[in-house]
Amino acid sequence: MVSIQNISVHFTGEYIFKNASFLINEKDRIGLVGRNGAGKSTLLKIICRIMEPESGSIIAPKDCTFGYLPQEKISNSKLSIIDETRKAFSELNRLGDERDRLGSELSERIDFESESYLKLIERFHETEEKYNLLGGNSAEASLEKVLQGLGFDRKDFNKPVNTFSGGWQMRIELAKILLQRPSVLLLDEPTNHLDIESIQWLEDFLVNYYGAVLLVSHDRAFLDAVTNRTVEISLGKIEDYKASYSAYVQMRDERRESQINAFNNQQRQIADIERFIERFRYKNTKSKQVQSRVKMLEKMDKVEIDRMDNANIHFRFPPAPHSGKIVLEAEKLSKSYGDKEVLKNLEFLITKGEKIAFVGRNGEGKTTLARMILGEIDFAGKLKPGHQVKIGYYAQNQEKMLDPEQTVFESIDEVAVGEMRARVKSLLGSFLFSGEDLDKKVKVLSGGEKARLALARLLLFPVNLLILDEPTNHLDMRSKDILKSALLRYDGNLILVSHDRDFLQGLTDKVFEFRNKKIREHKGDVSTFLETRRIEHLRDLEAVKRAENNQQSAVSKNKMDYEQRKQAEREKRKIAARIEKCEESMMSLEGKIEEYDSMLASPEKHQKRISDGSLYKEYEDLKNKLSSITEEWEEWHLKLEEFE
Repeated sequence: MVSIQNISVHFTGEYIFKNASFLINEKDRIGLVGRNGAGKSTLLKIICRIMEPESGSIIAPKDCTFGYLPQEKISNSKLSIIDETRKAFSELNRLGDERDRLGSELSERIDFESESYLKLIERFHETEEKYNLLGGNSAEASLEKVLQGLGFDRKDFNKPVNTFSGGWQMRIELAKILLQRPSVLLLDEPTNHLDIESIQWLEDFLVNYYGAVLLVSHDRAFLDAVTNRTVEISLGKIEDYKASYSAYVQMRDERRESQINAFNNQQRQIADIERFIERFRYKNTKSKQVQSRVKMLEKMDKVEIDRMDNANIHFRFPPAPHSGKIVLEAEKLSKSYGDKEVLKNLEFLITKGEKIAFVGRNGEGKTTLARMILGEIDFAGKLKPGHQVKIGYYAQNQEKMLDPEQTVFESIDEVAVGEMRARVKSLLGSFLFSGEDLDKKVKVLSGGEKARLALARLLLFPVNLLILDEPTNHLDMRSKDILKSALLRYDGNLILVSHDRDFLQGLTDKVFEFRNKKIREHKGDVSTFLETRRIEHLRDLEAVKRAENNQQSAVSKNKMDYEQRKQAEREKRKIAARIEKCEESMMSLEGKIEEYDSMLASPEKHQKRISDGSLYKEYEDLKNKLSSITEEWEEWHLKLEEFE
């Protein structure tokens, strides 16, 4: 369908990838993976022709369309959500207008056999087919379904886009791209701004999407649910695996292990050959064997081991200072923004050592509560930190917490105190910042680099309550795994706001579910919570289904009664028509019989017919017919009485 042929791109003299080639087939679900800075976003931009490669080409069919979602795109549109989203239908509306114009032209033509008429019909059918393919007949229904699937309430549809946060505006951009129904969806970190429920909805949508999907994501569970191919960018090379992410990791490791074994075997073989050559090099009797082995070495195809990008962050959190048994206590805790109530009368207690996940739809108050705990915003009610509680915070919008004009080194050095000042370079090195990287300004860093820098700042001060708000956004798989490992070893309290199911797995022992301005506590980690929610959701679905079935049964019964009444009326009309026909026949026969009675009363006028017996025969036939029709008339009357 789409052929990426020998694409090469380099920045500052180094190739991001060189001679990269692979195919995107119809219905493919491809996960594009690699560490931060490997070139994933760049490749997406090249495929949809936002960027030009140094060399190579993208070959696609003429009618192939691309829908590209970047990591960040803020529109600040003043239109309502629904009107902004309707922009997705610009091509659909054009096709609809074209179809109507062609249909109108066809209705006015009478040259049905002409070549131009036949071509016009062909254009009409092509336009109508494209219109239907893009969902023309159900566009508005699809719009509502997608917006609600991505977390919007119908009551918010008419609110201006620019009154919503950047994350919600990204959801609108995603909705527009999904509704455009392009041949190929190119999605760069589509789950970064979604909650767990919206991610699960998007998974189902992409699995059932009619076209191809190529996506960049660091969400393992999302990749496993959606993709059936994995394309890896590593050290400038592209490797294509016909498997989802978890299977790809296993296949990659097995491949590398096989390469190492083959390499080691070949090295032993080479060593044996070289020993033979060295031992018998100067013996004339062995000269042929020596030359044969020399040629064998020259012709041998050397086994190569794929180079691995082993650059990893490595760190652990400082030991948590001592604190009291109660870490945080809330009583009748509420928060409103003007007339909008976000949280209402929360009551909870967090004790020493607990690790808690905050989950729920965006806008339900997770970040708001985190900021209330930090004392950044006011609230109603009581929120009491425990004895000697020291809080460390990783904000969701880390790029706004860093000074864009500072260098990487300055952003750490300015807040480091005591013995940490002497360890700034070492700390930054642990997060893959070294050499010239230290002099880079924050504003030129990628999202992943900013995330790593913000994590480095967290290690400057020991804390016993760590609050992390979406810490995995922009982190690659390895960095996420290392962060998770560090959190598992962390001995303080943890509050973790995240939508990454794989990352949350096993990290927490309690879940706070935010819903309808309240908090519902669940014991166990996110898997236990999701299973509980799934069961509840299934129960809800079953209840809805039962109600629908009951409604359908009632409708079906009414429909059946209606159909039965209609059938009965039809039968009744048929019987009445039969009776009427019988009565008409009876009247006609009775009239004819009267005529024959008159003839028989004056036999002298009909002597011939009487003498040959024909008159009597005709008379008897008429009387028999009348008797038969009278019986039929009586039977139909009995049936009519049964209906009535």
